[in-house]
Amino acid sequence: MPKIGRFKNDASREAHDRAYQAMEALWPIPSTQMDVPTSFGSTHVRRSGSGKETPIVLLHSVGANSLQWHFAVEDLSRDRVVYALDTIGTAGRSVQTAPLADESDFGVWVGEVLTELGLDRVHLVGYSHGAWHAALVALHAPERLASVTLIEPGGVFVKNSWRVLFKMIRFGMRRTDENIRKMGEWLSPGYDLPESQFACAKEALNYRMGIGWARLLEDAEVQSISVPTLVIYGAETVVANPTLAAARITDLLPGAEVEVYPGTGHGILGHIPDLLLPRISAFAEQHDRPSDSSDSVAIDRSPSEMAD
Repeated sequence: MPKIGRFKNDASREAHDRAYQAMEALWPIPSTQMDVPTSFGSTHVRRSGSGKETPIVLLHSVGANSLQWHFAVEDLSRDRVVYALDTIGTAGRSVQTAPLADESDFGVWVGEVLTELGLDRVHLVGYSHGAWHAALVALHAPERLASVTLIEPGGVFVKNSWRVLFKMIRFGMRRTDENIRKMGEWLSPGYDLPESQFACAKEALNYRMGIGWARLLEDAEVQSISVPTLVIYGAETVVANPTLAAARITDLLPGAEVEVYPGTGHGILGHIPDLLLPRISAFAEQHDRPSDSSDSVAIDRSPSEMAD
């Protein structure tokens, strides 16, 4: 039965809100915050940047919130507005009041947010669990997407191994600071969360999500994705097999661009932002102007070329 996300109790909600407030100090540039109504409850949105280029909308990973993008927003908003969302049904300042009963409801939710913000066309960028949500929007409501970027979409293009899932469950059963940090080191070697972000993620463990988990997309679903797509993996990630995922994406969605960065894992977003953020920006710039998809050509640039 579809559920509505909620904190375990009022004390948990208040503790998370204090941690969220402390984490706001990480946001490096001015922002405007707003709560926009949707059919599923109010969605908290953080707006930064300016410029006439197509806006970017950011969807965060599990256990996180819009502030996860604190180290990315300055680069991504140099010539455009960036909107970071607290995903409905997750810990954050969005307040879910109705369940997302079907996967297509993610498209409805994002569409209603865009309508309230007055946005006709956006680049959608999702990380980890947010990449799953972005993929669902691309599947079910692509009309207003200029492009979609999926960063570390575990379980979407290839199945997660039972060994990995079992290990994550074991970590989740013992929620001590030491064990949570060990899980972080395993998932994201080379990247340590800022202390305020760690504290917020820890408190988010007391939130019971109401939005489900990613599943493997069927071949026909992958083939039906019609918007320009960039998929990014860390070569050492534990949430997917990047080689198999890249082969399947290339086979089923030949117009998509796939990047696999060596020497980094699931925490790629915080580990190598100097490589990743220019790549994301370049892809957005490539698709800022509407064009006939029959005339578009995928540009495959390697990480080394992006660094030059």
